[in-house]
Amino acid sequence: MVEMDADTFEILVGDELDLLPDDMVDGLDNVVIVVEDRPEDGSLDLLGLYDGVALTERGQYGFGEMPDRILIYREPLLAICDDIDELRDQVHVTLVHEIAHYYGIDDTKLHELGWG
Repeated sequence: MVEMDADTFEILVGDELDLLPDDMVDGLDNVVIVVEDRPEDGSLDLLGLYDGVALTERGQYGFGEMPDRILIYREPLLAICDDIDELRDQVHVTLVHEIAHYYGIDDTKLHELGWG
């Protein structure tokens, strides 16, 4: 398990987000990325969550809509990693996974692609 305070973890998430390909990130519209300690149920089972309506399922969407959210859960990620490099890799994978949900890619396809 890696020990890291919330502020340092948020910086790490931002750094990993900056490393993602521009064509993946530039298409994000009305999406916020939020770091929380744990999911609402308090479990350590979930590393991240896309909370919104995927692009492939949107009808009319526009002005005044609340932003979609990509949640990254600090404590579950810290719990499964043995060192900082593994943590960076897992945050990277989690970001890609949740951003893929924004684009309408489901878990089955993500597993096929090796991002599950």
